[in-house]
Amino acid sequence: MKLIHTADWHLGQTFHGQERHTEQRAFLDWLLATLETRRPDALLIAGDIFDVVNPSLRAQEMLYDFIVEAHQRLPQLTIVMIAGNHDSGNRIELPAPLMQRLNTHALGRVSWLDDGRLDAERLLVPLTDADGEIRAWCLALPFLRPAEVTGGSAPSGDETDDASRNTYVAGITHVHQQLIDAAREHRTPGQALIAMSHAHLHGAAVSEASERPIVIGGEESIPASLFPADIAYVALGHLHRAQQVGEERIRYSGSPLPLDFSEVTYPHQVVDVTLDGEALRDVESLAVPRPVAMHRLGPAPLDDVLAELEALADTPELATDQTRDLPRERWPWLEIRVELDAPMPDLRARVDAALDGKQLRLLRLERRLPRVAAEDAPARIDLAALGPRKLFERTWQARWGEPPADDVLADFDRLRQDVLDDEETST
Repeated sequence: MKLIHTADWHLGQTFHGQERHTEQRAFLDWLLATLETRRPDALLIAGDIFDVVNPSLRAQEMLYDFIVEAHQRLPQLTIVMIAGNHDSGNRIELPAPLMQRLNTHALGRVSWLDDGRLDAERLLVPLTDADGEIRAWCLALPFLRPAEVTGGSAPSGDETDDASRNTYVAGITHVHQQLIDAAREHRTPGQALIAMSHAHLHGAAVSEASERPIVIGGEESIPASLFPADIAYVALGHLHRAQQVGEERIRYSGSPLPLDFSEVTYPHQVVDVTLDGEALRDVESLAVPRPVAMHRLGPAPLDDVLAELEALADTPELATDQTRDLPRERWPWLEIRVELDAPMPDLRARVDAALDGKQLRLLRLERRLPRVAAEDAPARIDLAALGPRKLFERTWQARWGEPPADDVLADFDRLRQDVLDDEETST
């Protein structure tokens, strides 16, 4: 059995205020051609399908057009997609009854039975081969918000104590255990188990600036030990850098396109997975062509950056006759970082002059001024690096002369998460 694993499409993303529909459409066209060539039995999309919980009509149209076209080209292809932390689980599931007619399964949320057990049946998707025989079971686990995983019964036994039963990680662990137990009951000898999850695993490498924390409070990462050895392959989403976590079978496919200038230096891909019965046989990375180039100049003094810019304009990528006729939506994106000794009011004008006549789109101009600390002055606090939770702890300590208790921090974490969710809903 063959699978294609992908994640973090972020359809509808705007890049410093600019739409990226052309790039996203090019990726989806490439993926359709790849599916037609590779002819996998299933396509797994591990969350963050959209960039925001209320995606634009155009972003939704791209997704549904892709599903329809994929089904027309490969009627036997099973598509399984889960909601990520950027997605609305309810929105992902809304057209599920219609998509099932296209052999597509959309899982956006978990639910609980009246007795407090996880409704695991709806999260188990049979994966069939070209002959219609079930060869694997997909454990499709959408992103778990704290309110969802504290709704069921807590783990019991020696693995956890009363103080930890209501934590986010304990709730996630319990959900995984119930789903894996249910999958083991369903499968027959020779059928593989495939887990798909949108989460942050311990030890995985994050991108510099483009990934939103999954939860507030420092308990967002989970151990890879949640996926026991009888899970043949773990298809992960959320982290944009393609990587394996500890074992070859546990992988982030990464985002198919760079979602920030900090992501331009590493390749982007989808993963071709081959199973042999219950076991993983082979994993192959398929590089995604970059439909629009991205360039990051600096940080360096202005003269050096302008020299980099001139050299960039002379590269074959931008100097050929073909690029002269590129439509504007195909022009490369550009970020410029300039180190200054003092403020330069006309910096933007000088950069614009250097860009005149070049088929480049400047998205971000960063000015880097030297930091001068006054003698005997208190150390300055970088609020962005400190984060809301640490700032709250420091403020509480200064006001009351002692650190906040665990229940106070838990209340702060819940309030902060509610604010983030409200902001997403109103976007």
